[in-house]
Amino acid sequence: MRAIPLTVTALAAALLLTACNGGGSKSGGGSSSSACEIGGVSLQIGSASVAPGAGDTGEIPVSMTNQSAPCTLDDFANVVLGAGGTEAKVPVLKGAKAQKLRLAKGDSATFTISYVRGKAGDKTSLDAKTVKITLPGTATSRSFPWSYGPVAGQGSGPNASVSAFQQAGD
Repeated sequence: MRAIPLTVTALAAALLLTACNGGGSKSGGGSSSSACEIGGVSLQIGSASVAPGAGDTGEIPVSMTNQSAPCTLDDFANVVLGAGGTEAKVPVLKGAKAQKLRLAKGDSATFTISYVRGKAGDKTSLDAKTVKITLPGTATSRSFPWSYGPVAGQGSGPNASVSAFQQAGD
């Protein structure tokens, strides 16, 4: 059974962010349209629908909650998978369209990283160990461990994708 590729897209966005946990809270005003920053939001990778075997599809939900001044998500998260000294950017889900989301303090949004599991030891698979996520319009990223197995290759990159942000909650 194949899972929706939105999770892989989200995971890819998570990978693109760097391991820098710096960056502070944003200090914008009420109608600020400044980008949401890693230091001003809580970012979590949720319970994944892990691909059980090579060729299967898995999805990893990524959620964030604004802990700071109002901010905006205006594009896709950048997600990069890391395997030792190798990094691979996860592409945006084909056909997905980004929507501009304004998040007040306490508001949440989610995206999904979808991936096809590769065969362990296969030269075309990426034996990912980390996922780095960077929010749109910012340079600071955050890294998370990747414990979902190798990612199949597709063309010159991973067979994975990142979905668009969706407003979460009420």
